[in-house]
Amino acid sequence: MSEHEGTVRHRWWKEAVVYQIYPRSFQDSNGDGIGDIPGIVSRLDYLKGLGVDVVWLSPHYDSPNADNGYDIRDYRKVMAEFGGMADFDALLAGLKARGMRLIVDLVVNHSSDEHAWFVESRKSKDNPYRDYYIWRPGRGDGPPNDWRSYFSGSAWTLDPATGEYYLHLFADKQPDLNWENDKLRAEVYDLMRFWLDKGVDGFRMDVIPMISKDQAFPDYPPEHRQRTEYYHAVGPRLHEFLQEMNREVLSKYDVMTVGEAFGVTPEQTLDLVDERRGELNMIFNFDAVRLYNDGHRYRPWTLPELKAIYTRLEEGTGPRGWNTVFLSNHDNARLVSSFGDDAGPWRVPSAKLLATMLMTLHGTPFIYQGDELGMTNYPFTSVEQYDDIAVRNAWKADVLTGRVAAADFLAGMARTSRDHSRTPMQWSAAPNGGFTTAGKAWLAVNPNYPEINAEAALADPGSIYHHYARLAGLRRAHPPLVYGDFADLAPAHPRLFAYTRRLGDEALLVLLNFSRETIDVELPAGIEAGELLLGNLAVPSQAGRLAGWEARVHRCRRH
Repeated sequence: MSEHEGTVRHRWWKEAVVYQIYPRSFQDSNGDGIGDIPGIVSRLDYLKGLGVDVVWLSPHYDSPNADNGYDIRDYRKVMAEFGGMADFDALLAGLKARGMRLIVDLVVNHSSDEHAWFVESRKSKDNPYRDYYIWRPGRGDGPPNDWRSYFSGSAWTLDPATGEYYLHLFADKQPDLNWENDKLRAEVYDLMRFWLDKGVDGFRMDVIPMISKDQAFPDYPPEHRQRTEYYHAVGPRLHEFLQEMNREVLSKYDVMTVGEAFGVTPEQTLDLVDERRGELNMIFNFDAVRLYNDGHRYRPWTLPELKAIYTRLEEGTGPRGWNTVFLSNHDNARLVSSFGDDAGPWRVPSAKLLATMLMTLHGTPFIYQGDELGMTNYPFTSVEQYDDIAVRNAWKADVLTGRVAAADFLAGMARTSRDHSRTPMQWSAAPNGGFTTAGKAWLAVNPNYPEINAEAALADPGSIYHHYARLAGLRRAHPPLVYGDFADLAPAHPRLFAYTRRLGDEALLVLLNFSRETIDVELPAGIEAGELLLGNLAVPSQAGRLAGWEARVHRCRRH
């Protein structure tokens, strides 16, 4: 008996397939060019057909949209562009009626500078809300320390009214909340109860490891000056705060929690997700998506690097923790353009291969909207085409100052920008991809929508969409794909990812060819491919070979 069989506890969120919706870009129902909640409600059967169990809704709260909803002005109000609370309730009811669940974003490292708390906080040093945020006097003629914003520049902004600086690890319109304040934490727990009592099934927690700050506010240590996330993600009271959150709120509901853990290493993961510690259920580790995105620059990645990350995650969590499996979301470029091959005939098989990997690795799989269609990166050519605040700020900080050549900057963004994943969903060959009846969508629709769209995918039994649906069914039918052990059979192979998932007497073998060339498959002694359960090509290759971008799931025979 393996360690997993003996100790892993069964939970609904381990067995679920999660689908992320970025509401601004999913479906516009009222012709204003912006996606909304009624638009999502109109597409719930599409999600059910895909095999989705849980929908993760990116921020739907009232916001001035400095960072597309991740700057929250009112945590208990729906963004007017998306609808009202009645629309949210209809979404929740529609999901429940179809046997699906809903998790929402919890963005509590920071708020909007237009939130009532911050409006009060900046009025005076003795305001009752002053300590809801992090204010410090400057050091000499500059900010309190050398901390940097992830959206370029200093993480401190001087407020002339009181002559002090406030901290914002992200945009200056996203001031960081002060988790050292007991009253602030109580407010956060209360707003969490508000949504859970409505029937929400959990939270995706935005940059949650960054909520605890070293109260000495020192400069960055030398080893963290280049990768500051590894400093900010290990604050001194992080685990204390998360355990309190669990004790006060989460433990009283049957919910799932997933933390966006930018800066947390595989080796640090178990401290957050060990079920005995009472913190989070799982986290998003970013080592895999960081393979191709080195700041604003694209870097070529290798398959052995990717495989090594999954092995490190597996070893880091063990039987007492749980992983997520994802390679795309609203903060990363498109899946098939980053990890597959979006050129011509290779787009469909490579997108299906990536789907096969995501749905058969050990952990809860997360699908980002449009990846089930094989949507690709947008052909951006100028900085004016980008909406993302990170791109606009980096252009000012890097290009306009002469530090980076404009051509190099644009070449990097063409591969890595967050806006690639934020272009509207491509529903049909109608104008604007059927996303909106407005003359113009809030962000340009990818011009390849006449060929790549949901209407075409639904009509084609061999589409990427239907492959995802079959994988979801396969995952439900075979417990090893959820609870089984994972073993990489060829960690050094440059093109083959071959692994087993084993539980009790049942074992499955997954074979993936990450290249255009046909390759021979040599398995370790004693392991043999048995019955083919699912493949991504209409005509599978003969035993012992994989065609370009071929993916197969077999029963595994041992002898």
